[in-house]
Amino acid sequence: ALVARNIAHHLETAFCDKPKNWRPLIYCWRGGSRSGAFTHILRQIGWDATQLEGGYKRWRTQVVGDLQNLSTAFSFSAICGRTGSGKSRLLASMRAQDAQVLDLEDLAGHKGSVLGDIPNQPQPSQKMFESKIWSELSRFDPAKTVFVEAESKKIGVLRVPDALIEQMWQGHCIELATPKPLRIRLLVEEYAHLIDDPALMHFKIDCLSALHSKETIASWHQRVDAGAWDDLVSDLLDSHYDPAYDRSMFKNYLGIGTARSVSLPTITVEGFLGAALATIATAATAPASIVS
Repeated sequence: ALVARNIAHHLETAFCDKPKNWRPLIYCWRGGSRSGAFTHILRQIGWDATQLEGGYKRWRTQVVGDLQNLSTAFSFSAICGRTGSGKSRLLASMRAQDAQVLDLEDLAGHKGSVLGDIPNQPQPSQKMFESKIWSELSRFDPAKTVFVEAESKKIGVLRVPDALIEQMWQGHCIELATPKPLRIRLLVEEYAHLIDDPALMHFKIDCLSALHSKETIASWHQRVDAGAWDDLVSDLLDSHYDPAYDRSMFKNYLGIGTARSVSLPTITVEGFLGAALATIATAATAPASIVS
C-alpha cells in the first residue's frame, strides 16, 4: 500500500506533465520489487520506462570503480594561472574547438574559492559530483589529451576523487598568462553579484579572518564601504589569492616548474579563441610524460 501511494503521488505531481515519449530510468536501492513495480506501471501508462538493473547500490559501486580506472586511462594537461586569469572561459573556448575538456568547477557548481559560491545554484552532493565526472570521462577518447583546470582537492564543499586529482597532479601544466589589470576586470565581472550585495561581500571577507591580520581585514571592509572594487580586488590578489595559489601549485603539480605559457592579451571572445587554439597547439607538442 505504501508503494502504491508513493507511485500515485509521483503520477499526480512530478510526472503529470511528462510527454508521451518520456523515457524515465527508475531505481531503488537494490533494483528489486519497488522500482520493478513502478517501472511496470509507467510502462502500462505508455512511457518507455527502464529499471536500473541492480539498483543504485550496483550503480554507485560501478561509478567508484570506473572512476579509479578512467582517471588513470587519460593524460591530463592542467591549465594553470592565478585567480582571475580566465581559465574557465579558456576551457569553454577550447571545448568549442572540440577539445576534450573536464570542467570540474562547472560540474561542482562552484568557482573554487571562498568567494566561489554561484548565486541560486547549490552544489550537488558528493555522489552526484562523482557521477557527473564519470559521465564526462566515459565519453572521452583515451588517445587524446584531457584539459582540466589546475584545481585544489576541494571545490567548495566537494572533493575531487583521489585517483583523478593524483593524475592531474602528474600531468603537464600550461600557464595562462593574463596581465593583472585584465584579471581585475574579469573578477569584477564574474563576481558582480557580490558587488551588488555589499553585506554578502563583508561576510565573505570575514571568512578570511583566520588567515589575515585585523588591520588587513578592516582595510578590505573599508574598500567595500567605499565601493573601491578595483582596489579591493587588487589587494585580495596580492595579499591572499596569488600567494595561496602559488603555494598550492608548487606543492602539488609536478609540471608547474616547466609549464609553458600562453598569453591572453585581451578578454574578448577573440582573445580567448586565440588563447584556446594556442593552448591546444602547445599541448600537442608536449612530451609523452613528465613522470619518470
